[in-house]
Amino acid sequence: MSNEILWAIGRGTGVVASVLLTVAVMLGIYGRSARTFLGIPRFAMISIHRTASLFSVVFTLVHVLTVTLDQYTNLTFINAFIPFTSSNEPLWYGLGAIALDLLLAISVTGMLRSYIGEKTFHAVHWLAYASWPIAIIHGLGAGTDSSSAWYLLLTVACLLAVGAMAAWRVLPRFSDYSYARTKERVL
Repeated sequence: MSNEILWAIGRGTGVVASVLLTVAVMLGIYGRSARTFLGIPRFAMISIHRTASLFSVVFTLVHVLTVTLDQYTNLTFINAFIPFTSSNEPLWYGLGAIALDLLLAISVTGMLRSYIGEKTFHAVHWLAYASWPIAIIHGLGAGTDSSSAWYLLLTVACLLAVGAMAAWRVLPRFSDYSYARTKERVL
C-alpha cells in the first residue's frame, strides 16, 4: 500500500476517532444524568455511548496502524504505545501514545467491569476526561490538517460541545443518576 493511501486513511481515521470520542464523552456525561433525551430511554443512550466508544477505539486502532505503517511518520508500534519515544515529533506523538494508552485502559476496564467491580471501573473511567483533551491536543499538534479551517472549526465544535456538557455536569441541578438511584433505594 502506498504512503499516500496510508496517509489518507491515517488522517481520516484520526479525525473520525476524535469526533467519535467527543460523542462518547458527551454521551457518557449525559448518561450520568437521570434524564432522557428526545424521548430516548436511558438504557438506549448508554448503548449509543458504548457503541460510539467502541467505534472510537476501532478508528483509533486503524489510525495507529496506518500511521505506523506509513514510512513518512517514521513511527514504530513501540512509539504508538510508549509516550515520547519517537524521534519524529516526540511531544505530539507522545501525547497520542498517552491518549491511546488511556483509551485502551478505559476500554479494557469496560470489558472487565463485572470482574473488577464498580468502584475500580468508575475510577479508571474518569480517565476519559484526560484522554479526550490529550487526543485533541495530539491532533492539533501532529495532524497535517491542523492549520486548515475545516479542521479548526471541527476541533472548536468538539471543544465547545464537551465543554458545555462538562459545565452542565458540575451544576447542582445535574441530577446524577447514581445519586438518584441510591436515593430511590433509601426511600
